[in-house]
Amino acid sequence: MLTLNKFEEASEKVREVTLETKLVYSNYLSEQTGNKVYLKPENMQFTGAYKVRGAYYKISTLTDEERERGLITASAGNHAQGVAYAAKCYGCKATIVMPTTTPLIKVNRTKSYGAEVVLYGDVYDEACAYAYELADKHGYTFIHPFDDLTVATGQGTIAMEIFKELPLVECILVPVGGGGLATGVSTLAKLLNPKITVIGVEPAGASCMKASFEAGQVTTLPSVNTIADGTAVKTPGEKIFPYIRENIDEIITVDDDELIVSFLDMVENHKMIVENSGLLTVAALKKLNMKDKRVVAILSGGNMDVITMSSVVQQGLIFRDRIFTVSVLLPDKPGELCKVSGIIAQEQGNVIKLEHNQFVTTNRTAEVELRITMESFGAEHKQQIMEALQKEGYKPKQVRTVL
Repeated sequence: MLTLNKFEEASEKVREVTLETKLVYSNYLSEQTGNKVYLKPENMQFTGAYKVRGAYYKISTLTDEERERGLITASAGNHAQGVAYAAKCYGCKATIVMPTTTPLIKVNRTKSYGAEVVLYGDVYDEACAYAYELADKHGYTFIHPFDDLTVATGQGTIAMEIFKELPLVECILVPVGGGGLATGVSTLAKLLNPKITVIGVEPAGASCMKASFEAGQVTTLPSVNTIADGTAVKTPGEKIFPYIRENIDEIITVDDDELIVSFLDMVENHKMIVENSGLLTVAALKKLNMKDKRVVAILSGGNMDVITMSSVVQQGLIFRDRIFTVSVLLPDKPGELCKVSGIIAQEQGNVIKLEHNQFVTTNRTAEVELRITMESFGAEHKQQIMEALQKEGYKPKQVRTVL
């Protein structure tokens, strides 16, 4: 059971494999939200995520016979690395079943710890079902990523560290996928201070815990669709659900677009790479119904491949109007393109791409279309450029940006 003694035991044990992730006070997020915001950067762990806590503590409680049979788990990446690393520490064989959509960086890092990786299914739930089949077939010991009270106890050690560093914390935001992290953190937080507020945060496209809360029982979503791959779970844990119902005060959902903007916030203001699931708590800060409170947002991981990172940065710049595309119609005669580019240059816009279409109308000598993709300093600067084009007789129309 999740007792204070077990959490204390787990806290001592995980120190063997975890790095000290001290709270980071965020001036930027505090000013944006009206609260005193602290970040718990579990993205800085050796394996890039908090998952090593639960995996290592769970494996430490197994018998020699259970470890000798070999370990198996299913994971979208972070639990996989946690189990693989912990298994290496204990000299165990580990097999990890990962969805085929798992980012390459998570697959390769899992392999680097000596684990055998099997890619199966499009989402975690399908990978998990296959992992159970392999466990039955080969006699492996299954380490569940979230529906396990011992694993949840290991994850809850995060709360112990938060309270030791910030005893007067008033609210903790925790990402929710299957619910293991939320179970451990919320249960220990309430044991240490029954008055504290603990809020779970889910991606809107995979809000299985919110659906379960509303139904009053564990509920399976028909499908999930989110860029937060680490929390793309259709069914939350049965064993841990009662603890979450008792100790989580509220569930907030976050759209993918909000995660993209939050990624830019973390990179620009804190110089930290945080994966989409870890950004859930950052995006949720703006949705809190409180002011002047000491709030800790848990950044659960930072394992993000470069291709995903590039896509998120580009989309974030578009959402903030720092990259945008306008369409203007102009006569097809020498000097018109130069005139338009001159207006943009005068307003300090930076052209990224030009598309000149002579066949937008049947009478191309009358007018052709020019699509200009450019950089600006933000929404106000973009409007300034648009007005300058309008003033010179063009009729700029913003269109969808495709980079």
